[in-house]
Formats: sequence, structure tokens, C-alpha cells
Amino acid sequence: MTVKIKAYSDFICPFCFLGKGPLDEIVKEKDVEVEWMPFELRPSPYTKIDPWKEPDKLKSWDSYILPAAKKLGVDMRLPRVSPHPYTHLAFEGCHFAKEHGKGNEFHNRVFTAFFQEEQNIEDIEVLTKLAGEVELPVAAFREALVSRKYREVHQQALKHAYEEADIRAVPTFIIGEEVIQGLASKERLAQVIEKEEAKNKRNELDGLQCKGMGNC
Repeated sequence: MTVKIKAYSDFICPFCFLGKGPLDEIVKEKDVEVEWMPFELRPSPYTKIDPWKEPDKLKSWDSYILPAAKKLGVDMRLPRVSPHPYTHLAFEGCHFAKEHGKGNEFHNRVFTAFFQEEQNIEDIEVLTKLAGEVELPVAAFREALVSRKYREVHQQALKHAYEEADIRAVPTFIIGEEVIQGLASKERLAQVIEKEEAKNKRNELDGLQCKGMGNC
């Protein structure tokens, strides 16, 4: 039975991008289904941040993020997009992509566009170009963002994350009843997935029985 994983993240979260690497490796090896869920760290109208103008954030990048990226073998950089973008339009694009069977592909492409190519993922033209790269219908995609077709859908998804799932930090991975907060190694993810697989197998056997009158 396929193990389902809900992965909560924001596109401007460097640890979310780093956490994607081990998860991508697990997907190649295990029978799992990943659903990326939105979580905005600084939703509009919060003031945007510019790490290049904030010494503390630059220090954190050099002290924690780059060493972690090097250890994981992940190519990433601090984007010179000033200030860092809001991500609601990118997430609305994800809802469009999900409806067209390309949710994870578009999600991954937005992540790499920001942390590897330093593209402005708040710009509708940039997002439309990325949509085309994962073979989404670009005209319909662009119109959906311009008209804010998925605004309410996205707001409901955020409400779920903040209130129902009680997500307080990202990345957060929910696998069955297990909640993993923060960057998780491939080994940690595999351990929880194997635990969930074993539980699913037990559940498949529960209640099996023979009845009278030639049932077995």
C-alpha cells in the first residue's frame, strides 16, 4: 500500500529546499506519494525581507545553510532577488498545476528557479515560463494567475495548514500519524515510512476470518 506524505513548505524557505533532496531520493526507492502543501512564512501584507541587507540572516546563511547544503550535496545559493518575493502567486500556480496532473513537477521547478537560478517567483511572467517548462498550458495558467482564480483555494489550504494541521514551522512532513519538523535525513524519513508500511500491512490482516456455511 502506498504511503502518503504531506510536505508543508514555503518557496523562500532554504531548509525546505534542502529537505526536498532527501525526500526526492526516497520517492525513487519507496512506494510513496508526496503531496506538497503550502505554508507562507511571510504572507502579504507582512514586510518583505532582504537577507542581503540583514547581517544576521547573512550570518545564518554562511553558518548553517551553506554547510548543510554542502553536506547534502545540494547546489543552492542565496537569491539576489531584492526583496525576497511573496509566494502566494506561486502557490496559486501550484493549485492550477495539481488540477492538471503536474503539481509536484511545477512545485519542484519553482523551488529550483528561486534557489538555483535566482528568478523572481512572484512575477507572473516568470511563473508562466516555468509552467511551460513542465508542459502546462501557458495561456490558461497565466489567466488563472491574473484573475486570481485559485485565490480562495489557496486561502483554504493555508487555513488548513495554520489551524487544522497546526503547522508552526517548515519544513514539516506528516507521514501517517508521525510528524517530522525541520530538515530530515533520508534515513530518518525511511525509518518512519517503513514503520507506516508495517502498520498498513497489519491493518490489511485485521478482521480476516472464516465464517460458517462454506465461507472459506
